[in-house]
Amino acid sequence: YEVIDVDPHFKRVVKYMRPTDYLAWAGLTAAAPAGLLLMEHIEPVFPSGQTRIVQMRPVLRASVVIGLVGGFLFAYTSSSQRFWGYSENATEVEKDRYEMKSKIAQGKPLYGETKLEPWLEQVAVRNSRFSQTLFTLFPWFNFANHKYHGIDIKKYFETRPGEESWGFNLPSYDE
Repeated sequence: YEVIDVDPHFKRVVKYMRPTDYLAWAGLTAAAPAGLLLMEHIEPVFPSGQTRIVQMRPVLRASVVIGLVGGFLFAYTSSSQRFWGYSENATEVEKDRYEMKSKIAQGKPLYGETKLEPWLEQVAVRNSRFSQTLFTLFPWFNFANHKYHGIDIKKYFETRPGEESWGFNLPSYDE
C-alpha cells in the first residue's frame, strides 16, 4: 500500500483514526474489567456477598485504566500502520492528499511550523521514526514538527483521477 508518512505527528495519527480503531479501543477498555470479573467469578479471591464488589472497586478502576491505555495504544498502532502502508489505507491516502494540497494552495508548510533547530529536528526524527513498532515495550510518540517524513512531496503536486473537483490552484513543484 502507499506510504503516507513514516513519522506521523501524534495529532495526525489520532485525527486519521477510523471508527474501527475507536471500537477496538472501547472494546479493549471494556474487556479488561470484564476479564477481571470473569476471573473473579471462576476463582474467587474475595469473600462472596455484597462486600465483594466493594472490595474489588480499586482493582476494577485500575483494570479500566489499564484497558483504556492499552486500547489507545492498540488503536494508535493500527492508525500508524496505515500511515506506513502496512495495511489498507485508501481512505487515509485520499484524506492526506486533500489536506496537503489544501496546505500547498494556502502557502502553509506541509508538516506545520517548527521552532526546533535543524539538528534537533533530525534527533526528533531518529527517536520517533517507526517507534510504534515497539509500543508494548516503550510507548513513544512524535510531537515534533519537522520536514523528514520519508516521502517525496512531489506527489502532492500531481493530480490523480477524481482530484480535479477539489479545485486547488497549486503552484508548480519548482517554485
